[in-house]
Amino acid sequence: MHRFVSCLIAALTVVAAFAFAPVAAADSESRILDVRPLGGRQLEVVVYSAAMNRPITLWMSHPGPGAPALYLLNAVDGGESGGPWPRRTDVEEFFADKPVNVIVPMGGRASYYTDWIADDPVLGRNKWTTFLTAELPPLLDERFAMTGRNAVAGLSMSATSALNLAIAAPGLYRAVGAYSGCARTSDPLGQLLINTELAVFGANAANMWGAPNNPAWTANDPVLNAERLRGLALYVSAGNGLPGPHDNFGAQGIGANPGALLDRVAVGGVMETVISNCTRPLVDQLARLAIPATVELRGGTHAWPYWQDDVHRSWPVFATALGV
Repeated sequence: MHRFVSCLIAALTVVAAFAFAPVAAADSESRILDVRPLGGRQLEVVVYSAAMNRPITLWMSHPGPGAPALYLLNAVDGGESGGPWPRRTDVEEFFADKPVNVIVPMGGRASYYTDWIADDPVLGRNKWTTFLTAELPPLLDERFAMTGRNAVAGLSMSATSALNLAIAAPGLYRAVGAYSGCARTSDPLGQLLINTELAVFGANAANMWGAPNNPAWTANDPVLNAERLRGLALYVSAGNGLPGPHDNFGAQGIGANPGALLDRVAVGGVMETVISNCTRPLVDQLARLAIPATVELRGGTHAWPYWQDDVHRSWPVFATALGV
């Protein structure tokens, strides 16, 4: 626990010191600013978002023209402190031989990758739904000759985001993956969780979806809006918080460190227990509505190795939906 708190304080210090300054003058045209080869099929792509008036950097695995896209969203730190998908998992190697563009936006800490109703003094302007559903896909489709068939997946905070993006943009995605996310956002427990999570980063959830009775909370509740997920290929996962196969001294990210193992089992265990309780209402709602979904309710804590497993297990679901 001590290590977790220390890392959290360090992360907040970095965030405060290196907050990305927005572009000085607003520009009405979103566009690709730069494409930088990173070796193999990897690229770093910089895209200017008119909605947020700043450049957004993407990590991308590009197989060549004529392929669909899988958007992978980062955890609550936006990939800025703990690291994004390519650093924390084997997505680079796993997708190296697969006919799909993999796109990881860098940034978006504590934003829920949604459109905020007001600018936040700490996080600035967040219009991630607009960026991810309206600005970015057309630019990438044209520049990289994509097919227009898309999937989106996220973990923890961004698992909720992936579901809400699909709800907000009907027809844009064919598949959605929600790994260890709290899908019920508008009830008191969900609101408490989100308010607490954002407060850790110094942000105010009232700037995101307003006061607790603001309709934006229910509009962004995947359980209440589950009917709008019908027709999509869905993969939903969560652990039960009990130690699993990745919670031992030899596990990825532990390195025989007792403190790291204690942090994963104690803190990660509690977090995943809460997530499991948040996931069940979505699973039950999908069943009530007879909406098919691949559901993986497993053992384990709130940790990256489980989400790497989720990517591997959900890929066949996505591949079928994307036609590859």
